[in-house]
Amino acid sequence: MQSISEIVAVAAQRPAGLLLEGEAGIGKTTLWLAALQQARDNGFTVLSARAWEAESKLAYGTVADLLADIDPDALATLPNVQRVAVNRVLLRDDAGGPETDQHVVAAAMLSVIEAMATDNPVVLGVDDLQWLDACSRDVLAFVARRLRGRVGVVVTERTEPDRGGTASWLHLARPDALTRVRVSPLSLGGLHELISSRLGRSLPRPTIVRIADVSGGNPFYALEMARAIDTEPELPHTLAELVQRRVADLDDDASDALLAAAAVADPTVELLARATGNDADRMTELLEEVESRGIIEITGNRVHFTHQLLARGVYVGASAPRRRRMHRALADAVVQPELKARHLALASSRSDPEILRSLDDAAEGARARGAPSAAAELLDLAIRLGGDTPSRRIRSASHHFRAGDHDKAHDVLAPALEVVRPGMLRAIALNLLAGICIYRRSFAEAATVLTEALQHCDDNPPVLAQTLLMLSFAQANQGDYDDALANAREAVKHAEVLGIDVLTSQAIADLEVLKALCGFGFDEGSLNRAIALENPDVDVPIPFRAHSTAAQVLAWAGRLDEAREHMEVLHKRCVDRGADGDMLFVSVWSTLIHVWRGDYSAATRVADDAIEHAEQIGGDHPLVIALTVRGLAAAYTGRIEAARADATAAIEAAERFGAPLLAEWPIMTLGFASVSVGDYEQALRDLEPLLAGFDQISCTEIIKAGFVPDAVEAMVALGRSGEAEPMVAALERNGRRLDRSWMLAMAARCRALMFAAAGDVAAAEEAAAQAMVEHDRLAMPFERARTQLVLGQLQRRKRQKQSATDTLTDAQRTFERLGSPLWADRARAELKRTNVAAGRSAELTPSEQRVAELAASGMTNRDIAASLFISAKTVEANMTQIYRKLGIRSRAELGRRMGPRG
Repeated sequence: MQSISEIVAVAAQRPAGLLLEGEAGIGKTTLWLAALQQARDNGFTVLSARAWEAESKLAYGTVADLLADIDPDALATLPNVQRVAVNRVLLRDDAGGPETDQHVVAAAMLSVIEAMATDNPVVLGVDDLQWLDACSRDVLAFVARRLRGRVGVVVTERTEPDRGGTASWLHLARPDALTRVRVSPLSLGGLHELISSRLGRSLPRPTIVRIADVSGGNPFYALEMARAIDTEPELPHTLAELVQRRVADLDDDASDALLAAAAVADPTVELLARATGNDADRMTELLEEVESRGIIEITGNRVHFTHQLLARGVYVGASAPRRRRMHRALADAVVQPELKARHLALASSRSDPEILRSLDDAAEGARARGAPSAAAELLDLAIRLGGDTPSRRIRSASHHFRAGDHDKAHDVLAPALEVVRPGMLRAIALNLLAGICIYRRSFAEAATVLTEALQHCDDNPPVLAQTLLMLSFAQANQGDYDDALANAREAVKHAEVLGIDVLTSQAIADLEVLKALCGFGFDEGSLNRAIALENPDVDVPIPFRAHSTAAQVLAWAGRLDEAREHMEVLHKRCVDRGADGDMLFVSVWSTLIHVWRGDYSAATRVADDAIEHAEQIGGDHPLVIALTVRGLAAAYTGRIEAARADATAAIEAAERFGAPLLAEWPIMTLGFASVSVGDYEQALRDLEPLLAGFDQISCTEIIKAGFVPDAVEAMVALGRSGEAEPMVAALERNGRRLDRSWMLAMAARCRALMFAAAGDVAAAEEAAAQAMVEHDRLAMPFERARTQLVLGQLQRRKRQKQSATDTLTDAQRTFERLGSPLWADRARAELKRTNVAAGRSAELTPSEQRVAELAASGMTNRDIAASLFISAKTVEANMTQIYRKLGIRSRAELGRRMGPRG
């Protein structure tokens, strides 16, 4: 009870959980009920449900029990897609609406629980986790991981004495928030007290000792033996034997009623009456007799066994033919197609066309209710009952894939691919296999599979268009942009002919992003049409959503506020649907947009959320994405070690599953981090993989060429300006062709650096000024301030002291406002060089002072020239003057002379 009190106390402040585990009958449910009552006594709102061990149960059964306890007014405030999902779970009238699945249901439940917890703390209680249906398990796992408010989770799980539990899926946000307690057997004294209190009498000590020895301290087992002790001279040796003795003298009608109750998850008086051929009054009479023996309890019209072991004992104790007869009767009595099909399947031991049709219909009904895992389970049952056909396997694999069990989907699909004939069905199967490959990031394998699929769908335009769309996506993710673009154009052509709006929207969206990636820009009219044709109620993969494309290409074009608006649409949809995988996509682009806009606090927040989502999903792919965005945010906020650690880990993870394109942005982060600390040689080593392939890319949008400004700065600083020329020329050429302010601004800044290194200060200043003109069209404050650093240096060099001071001061303030300390320090240092600082040697000019400092730090004349945008001859002339004025003859003397100030 101490653990219960502690959990209740903690849950009043933050999420906390208690998992009571132990063998059957050990007392878990008793403690669970006590915990829920203690929570109620402490002002908690309690939502509770019991998962029952039944051969036939409805998808979302446990979740439906939990939702039934929630005020309907609270459910009415949910977003539309979540309300639809809840209505389907609760079997309310469904007049259509958007597609839903377990993620949407989970998002709805989480929303309601968190809202309730703002008024009063909430306890979510579930008894017997091991009997949860797959849909309920997925929902509860999702909710538990994301709880943030004042919510407690109290659950039980049956385990074997020498084996661990199966609820490894249950986690709270904090690893230490879930306490696991194994319920131990009762002592001899505990058993004596239990039996005395429950039976109202004491047994002799020798009898208690015998009961303790046989039961092993199991409370349920001990109580059942104590009840039998008056009529049985010998104690039973098994729990099954005990149960049979409890029900042995019941008449046939009562026995049938008990068997019917044991065969369903939620028995009612009316259901049991229909199944056994009785009227409700007769059934009530029979059940009341059984209730008087403590075997069942009747609450309203619902019937429950007092313990799961009694239900199991009744069911297992019946002969197989009798169980099959009862399931047949229950199939006629239940209304839900899913339950009817399950009972029919349990009523037969051979292939039966009627049963197979029933299972097919029930699977379709489960899919429509948003229960893909249940739909897959029903089809798998049909396969095991002799209905093993390629069509049924393909449908089952599709449902498994939709439910998130991609490995199971592959295992179910593989045998079908071996026998399915050429034609449309094979094309559909290959498309599904390609989807599994894409999920596993095996894009090359997916492209191969889809290329074969094209051979089988010429006579089915919808499948053909979808195949071309997926093939285009797979090829693009391999970096094969030309073929991807060609297939995207074909997909649009076929979609347009079909006139299917949602497919046309996807195809246009895919085409526009590929056009941009191939260096052709995008067509705004087509993009707007894709957005207009998009159907928010259809669950389309996020890369093919028009808002996704709009967010990307508008961001590349520098229209960041518009891009952010599209990303907010995607974000809301992901939240409403509980779409974790899609949320990672949103995290990447949101972080990039926030960074480009200079909102580093928002970027950091989104990046941290991405890490959390990646940890919840698991696997290398989510990890690459999350580490990429977190490392990027860290680099811009000056946390260089953290940035390098995350970027390096992301690159390594991308290499592990063969996705080199995903390593591009972490590589850019490494290069930017090195430039931020002035380590230009390291920057070029970091960027080498991108530099080596630059001449092979036709796209210089920021998404592909974001590393160019860092590479050029490093090359110029190291006296390698010639190597930078092709990259700068490409930015200039493409920037003019596409009217991209980012390309033009970066190209002009890079030109300024190159002119300055060559000694042409006037041309350098003119280029920097042109860059500033382009920045006026570009809402990227960091890049503008970075260009101001270059312009301020050039103004100082031309002895425009006041202009240089104003320019550099503005840059410093921008960096400080953005929260980029390393670059603020750079601007501050440049300002100091603009004016003669107090304490400087009176003999040296400001320019000579700076050259002396750099020479004393160990830099060569060439490095000094690159750093200060002057020629090497100018450095030599300055060094001559420095030696003369200071009366020294060597760099060693200069180092000693400048050291204290350094």
